[in-house]
Amino acid sequence: MDDQNKNLIMATALSFAVILIWFVLFPPPEPTAVPEGSDATQSATATPTPSATPAVPGTAPAVDSAVSVAAEAEGTRLPIATGRLAGSILTTGGRIDDLTLSGYREELEPDSETVRLFSPVGDPNAYYALHGWSPAGELPFEAVPGADTPWTVVDGASLGVDAPVTLAWDNGQGQQFTKQIAVDENYMFTVTQSVTNSGDAPVRMAPYGVLARHGEPQNLSGFFIIHEGLIQMSDGELNETDYDNMPDFDYVEREGARAEVLQVAENGWIGFTDHYWMSTLIPTPGTPFKSVAKYDNRSDVYQTETVAPTVTVAPGETAQVVTQLFAGAKEWDTIRNYERGGIDGFLDSIDWGWFFFLTKPIFAMLHWINGIIGNMGWSIIVLTLVIKAILFPLAYKSYVSMAKMKELQPEMEKLKESAGDDRQKMQKGMMELYKKNKVNPASGCLPILMQIPIFFSLYKVIFVTLELRHAPWFGWIRDLSAPDPSSIMNLFGLLPWNTPEVGSIFFIFSLGVLPILLGISMWLQQKLNPSPTDPTQKMIFAWMPWVFMFMLGSFASGLVIYWIANNTITFIQQYAIMRSQGYKPDLWGNIAGGFKRKPKEES
Repeated sequence: MDDQNKNLIMATALSFAVILIWFVLFPPPEPTAVPEGSDATQSATATPTPSATPAVPGTAPAVDSAVSVAAEAEGTRLPIATGRLAGSILTTGGRIDDLTLSGYREELEPDSETVRLFSPVGDPNAYYALHGWSPAGELPFEAVPGADTPWTVVDGASLGVDAPVTLAWDNGQGQQFTKQIAVDENYMFTVTQSVTNSGDAPVRMAPYGVLARHGEPQNLSGFFIIHEGLIQMSDGELNETDYDNMPDFDYVEREGARAEVLQVAENGWIGFTDHYWMSTLIPTPGTPFKSVAKYDNRSDVYQTETVAPTVTVAPGETAQVVTQLFAGAKEWDTIRNYERGGIDGFLDSIDWGWFFFLTKPIFAMLHWINGIIGNMGWSIIVLTLVIKAILFPLAYKSYVSMAKMKELQPEMEKLKESAGDDRQKMQKGMMELYKKNKVNPASGCLPILMQIPIFFSLYKVIFVTLELRHAPWFGWIRDLSAPDPSSIMNLFGLLPWNTPEVGSIFFIFSLGVLPILLGISMWLQQKLNPSPTDPTQKMIFAWMPWVFMFMLGSFASGLVIYWIANNTITFIQQYAIMRSQGYKPDLWGNIAGGFKRKPKEES
């Protein structure tokens, strides 16, 4: 076996092994349906511990869904209407608990439901944000606004861009509270809380923000590659915890639940992130606060909090605190602008993965190209050209080395004959031959090995970034983040029956147009070189393109497009470089040779 074929076998086998491991560890997610009346659904409406339990100073009070359901009927709702958000604010508690994302739908169909982010208590998987004050010193719990405070609207009939609403509440003990809620043109709410002390004695209290999620979400992707759950930034350190792991927090008596408490000195935020959507509480940058993540097993409520330092309000004085709430889609450009506006590390809320040093610039380049072209499918192809151009010097050296090794084949055959069974003499002679002709036998592996981290990084980009979700290319490819929907099993739509669902093991055999093109492109790339004479090598090379075709067939269309473009460009590069070095690949002869039958040996 010559060294060139050894290198190709090693590199191809390594690529195959990595893809196989990836496919086993991260299979396509199977659609899950939660039956009505199941435990998962019922847990969302379970009754938590009564909120009458006194709050500990510097701690947000427990959320009480039992009281809140009753209060829902008494409160009124203020509509939320921007170009990107729709929903309402419940005056009881002043909570934002009804929010949909106007620009996104659950499915591709135009009549599909709009993506819902927040839902009020009483709905399955209630999810909402509220802000209030926690009492300190001698101030009683009833003297501060909380989850069920009956706020009065004093300004604004609905919330819109440049149209805030203001709520007020008088505790009857000498303190008047106001809460102003504003929203920008995207997904950022600004909540301004203030308290005026008209009493005779100073009062002490701490402002807080809360995100509460009743029950574990049922629409999780189920993919290990994407983080979904708690996410928090604390003075430059990003912490991520899956929903499944939050019940494993230590019990913290002060919080009354299993909790994790961090003291943030200057900059941070905390919230919940899903595949494409997120909600986070963001205190004013540069100010200290307590960041709390907790799970209450009695009520099955996941909760995050930001608690500002306790303030003392003297008679006749007013205290004010401003916080922000992000509730929306994880759009790269939007989140990047918020980060540039002062929210530390906000772009890391997108799960870039282990290869973040590649994933971030790859997506930034893809986003920039798409801004020019306006189509993510063609942008992926252009990105492939850019990546191949960057790697061209390495590829050039590799293909030049491969061409030179082809030229050395006659001398290597003579060396084998002269060395006979003396392997040490053979190895020494080959090394001298390589050194004399300036050939590096290992260089053939490098282009393929370099593709592995790039492949994984691009896979991550296509899977986790919102910009690829429901992004069309042309024709039948309407979602680059989903597998090719066409199938050879119904002759690509010509026969009147459905194909296996995505996530089913049978979907692996439901090859679409793109996976077939992928297999053909790999097969043609192989045919630039004659088939190995060794039967084992020949069998591996013969099956490899078609094995990859089936394995990558259930991957996102955008990734398959990249792989096809990469194979095509590699084919052109290799052919041109080998021709420039005096070696003319016999493509058609190698193809024809693959179909010839081996003559039977005479007995």
